[in-house]
Amino acid sequence: MENAKQKPTKGKEIMSWVWPILIAVIIAVVVRQFLFAPVTVKGESMENTYHNNDRVIISKISKIERFDVIVFESPVEDDHYIKRVIGLPGDHVKVENDVLYINDKKYKEAYESDHIKEYKQDELNFTEDFTMEDVTGETVVPEGQYFVLGDNRQNSSDSRDYGFIKKSAINGVVAFKFFPWN
Repeated sequence: MENAKQKPTKGKEIMSWVWPILIAVIIAVVVRQFLFAPVTVKGESMENTYHNNDRVIISKISKIERFDVIVFESPVEDDHYIKRVIGLPGDHVKVENDVLYINDKKYKEAYESDHIKEYKQDELNFTEDFTMEDVTGETVVPEGQYFVLGDNRQNSSDSRDYGFIKKSAINGVVAFKFFPWN
C-alpha cells in the first residue's frame, strides 16, 4: 500500500513561503500608500512640540481639524513641511500681543505657553502681531485651503510667508511620535 502522506515537492514548499511573504509586502505597501506613513521631522519650526529628527506617523485618512499638526508638500521648495493648522476654510486669523484670535474669538495656545513666558520676561512678543489681510491679502481662508503656523514662531516659515496650504498638498495628520520615546 502506498504511503498516504506524500512528501511535498520542493516547488510547493517554496510557494508555501513565498505567498505569505508576498501578501505581507502587498499589505505593507497598501497601508503605507493609503493609510499611514512614517515621516522624519526636519528643522526647528515645530519646537517644543517636535524636534529635528523626531520620527512621527501620519494618518492619511484623518479629517483635518483646527490645531492638528500636518505634513504637506512645501509650496516654495521640493520638500515636505510639518506645521500646525490654525485656520480652516472660512476662518479669519490674527495675533495681537501673543493672543491668537480666530473669527474674533480668543484661543489659548497651551503648546506655546513656555515660548510666550520666555519672551514676556524680556517684554517681547513671541509671535509678531499680524492679521491675515497683512500676510495673505485675504480676509478669510479660502475653501479647500488651510492657514498653518509653526510652533516655534520665531524660527518658522509658514502661512505668514507663503500663504495658504491647499488640501491637495497635505500628506496627512500627525497621529503620534514614535522616536525618540521620551
